[in-house]
Amino acid sequence: MNNKTILLVEDNPDDEALTLRALKKNNILNEVMVAHDGVEALDYLFATGSHADRDRDVMPEVILLDLKLPKVDGLEVLRRVRTDERTRLLPIVILTSSKEERDMIESYSLGANSYIRKPVDFVQFGEAVQQLGLYWLVLNVAPPRVRAAQT
Repeated sequence: MNNKTILLVEDNPDDEALTLRALKKNNILNEVMVAHDGVEALDYLFATGSHADRDRDVMPEVILLDLKLPKVDGLEVLRRVRTDERTRLLPIVILTSSKEERDMIESYSLGANSYIRKPVDFVQFGEAVQQLGLYWLVLNVAPPRVRAAQT
């Protein structure tokens, strides 16, 4: 499991620490790249800005995407990822505290693979992260990657 990178897009330091702790506690030892806002997430995915030197052919196995982000919100990140040939098939799990029905509907309309509300309780959150890891990093068969050079 540990050769598949997870992109965690989370601006709240407490939620970031909680997610990283839950991953570690559940023996999900994959490399986790953390983006703290939507711009940083897009720069990472498209190898631009501060991530311009990154190998653009190497993509995360799954993106855990918060919706309420500074600079560029999660829905816009999702929109841009789904409209680019290189990233449109990446698995994206919305991991948010939003209880807004319109956020859920918009997320699925834009192509989110899953929508999970962050549990407040750490034990529940740990169980959710364990299930996420098992499903997206072990059981799920990801689509073949589209090479950046082809676009």
